[in-house]
Amino acid sequence: MKDIKLIVTDMDGTFLNSHYEVSPDFSAVFQELKKRNILFVPASGRQMSGITQYFEDIKNDIGFIAENGGYVIYKNKELFADKLEHKFIVDITAAIREIPGARAVLSAKKKAYYESDDQQFVDYFTRYYTENQKVNDLGEEVDDDVFKIAVYHPEGSEKNLYPFLEKFRENNLEVVVSGKYWLDIMNKDINKGNALQKLQNLLNISPSQTMSFGDYMNDITMLEKSKYSYAMENAHPSVKVAASFSTLSNDDFGVLKTISEYLSI
Repeated sequence: MKDIKLIVTDMDGTFLNSHYEVSPDFSAVFQELKKRNILFVPASGRQMSGITQYFEDIKNDIGFIAENGGYVIYKNKELFADKLEHKFIVDITAAIREIPGARAVLSAKKKAYYESDDQQFVDYFTRYYTENQKVNDLGEEVDDDVFKIAVYHPEGSEKNLYPFLEKFRENNLEVVVSGKYWLDIMNKDINKGNALQKLQNLLNISPSQTMSFGDYMNDITMLEKSKYSYAMENAHPSVKVAASFSTLSNDDFGVLKTISEYLSI
């Protein structure tokens, strides 16, 4: 393993520990990455502000992949921003309301929009979507570019959401389980892998010069675009199959330990 030029990592369950904390060693590791001209890129299903809050001091030096690939920024300049058609939002939010326990969030460029009165859910999801606003009806058009619909279920997304929402794939949409309790619906071909490829093409960096880390199914396309792909110890079984290597859990800060070993620091 040599000549790495780009390191991309998922956030929740991967880069951050279970308390949503960054490793105390990150600052020193990042300075070494910068010295060696290796680009660091957080990639998440979170909205952009939910990611950048962890990297305010260095946001002009790194790239960001937000909204599962729907929004990409490189060194504080917008590289790509997607938009979901309103007609899909109306149909999907109506279907979500038919699923007992399901809660929906419209994740857009300015804010995340929600209609639920469930305060426990609101307290939970606003940790990820820091800029948010309550509306009366998610089916009403908002003055914002909606990247995706994020759907939450307290008993798990894989069994309680995906079977009821996968039908929207027939509308040329991506429907992906993005976490234990979350599912995301976006335009077709919007995923972390294609967003990563946009950065690789822009910077003339190949998959063989890319290292990646992930823990859930929405990370698989990203892992496929990098030769040095790592599944966390706590990763979903399908991610462990997709990745070429494995590392310690997010609570053991496996991402930072693997990068440190590569840098020999």
